[in-house]
Formats: sequence, structure tokens, C-alpha cells
Amino acid sequence: MEPKGLVGGLYRISEWIMRLAVINILWLVCSIPFVFIAWSGLLAAPANTSDSAITSQVYATLIMMAVIAPFTLFPATAAMFTIARKWVMGEVDVPMFKTFFRGYKENYVQSMIGGIFYSLVLGIMIIDFIVYQDKFNLFSYLYLAICLLLVVSLFNFFSMLVHYHMKTFQLLKNAILITIGRPIRSFSTAIMAAAVMYFSTQYTFLIPFFMGSVIAYLSFWNFHLIYRKLQDQMENEKKKAAEEQENELAELTDSERDRNQ
Repeated sequence: MEPKGLVGGLYRISEWIMRLAVINILWLVCSIPFVFIAWSGLLAAPANTSDSAITSQVYATLIMMAVIAPFTLFPATAAMFTIARKWVMGEVDVPMFKTFFRGYKENYVQSMIGGIFYSLVLGIMIIDFIVYQDKFNLFSYLYLAICLLLVVSLFNFFSMLVHYHMKTFQLLKNAILITIGRPIRSFSTAIMAAAVMYFSTQYTFLIPFFMGSVIAYLSFWNFHLIYRKLQDQMENEKKKAAEEQENELAELTDSERDRNQ
């Protein structure tokens, strides 16, 4: 029996801390090659290194990260979103290990293909921005906005991947369309993800325990609001169409009666 009152509240908070931490750790463990490359290439550079050497190291690291991400980071993220979907939809006591690795296995191929697409596009855009940032001027802000939209569409891609049964091309297309078509939701997803990442960089102990899982939960929660709104719109359209058909039938029936009279 679950305790009530203050003790019950603390118990539920501790449960959620445990859930988020476990899933985040599983996500990192399944992404070890990507994490190792990112850490050693971007964060562990020697102190006495020239600017040109650092730039070359950053380029090489970004390329290696883009190559390895579709096979490690993306399937692990899809598995994490599988758990987030269960939580958002009310299944908070779902078996985490079993559900995580089932989501990893079931979504591996599609997440890998989507990962190749996003890694190529984002990798090219990031490298172009680094190379030409001095020449972009005001255009650089538009460029960053496009990169931000792509990242949000990536979150929507994972949400749709674990929520729908679609072909990969349809998932990619619909993820981008939803991101563009729902700018307020896209902006709120970006703000929430940026806030989590900011606090995680300020308090680095959050990175191995909460950063990924909290972003996944918030991203799917926001996507689910879009999904429910679209469902309501479809149901309203169906009701409206049914009412119009009923009205047309009633008018036809009345006209037939008038003729018979």
C-alpha cells in the first residue's frame, strides 16, 4: 500500500528520481562508443594545444560522432523514448529493463536510418557554420534557427517512431511537417530541452543521471499534446461530416415526401 501525505509525496518523488536515473544510465551505457568519442575529442583536449590543432580535432571528432551515432546513440534514444511514451500515457510501473531493450531491438533499423539522415544534415550544417561563421553575419541567426528546427524535428521523429507504425520516410517527413506546422509547440520543446541542457552543464552530476531522460519525457509529453489535438480535430471533422450527411439525407427525404404529396 502506497503511503499518503508528505511521506507519500516524498516516496513518489524518489520513485521518479530512480526511474529517470535508471533510464538515463541505460541510455548512456548503450551509447558508450559515441560518448567516449565525444568526451575524448571535444572535452579532453590537451592544455597546450594550438588553435589550428584544436579546430582539426573538433572536425575529426564531429565526423566520427556523425558516423557512430546512427548505430549507437539513435537506437538507445529510441529505446529511451519508448519508456517516456509509457510514462506519459500513464504506464508508470512498466518494467524498465525489459521495455527499454525491447524498444531498442524493435526500433533499431528505423532509428539507424533516421540517424544517418539527421547525422548527415546536422553534421554538414554544423561544420559549415563553424567554417563560415565570420561570413554569415545576420544570416547566421537564420542558420541557427534552421539547426534548432532540425533538432526539434529529431525529437518529434523519436516520438513518432515509438508511437506510430510508419515507414521511415513517412516518419521523417511527418516529423519535419509537425515541427514546422506547430511552431509554438516546437519553440516550447526547444526551450525546455535547452533549459535542461543548461542546468546539466551548470550541475554536471545531472548529465549521467537525468539529462537525456528528462528531455525525452518532456519532448514526448509535448508531442502527445499535439497528437491529442490532432485527434480531436479529426474527430470533430468526422462528426461534422456525419452531421452534413444526415442533413443531406433529411433534405432528400423531405423533398421526396413533398413530391409524393
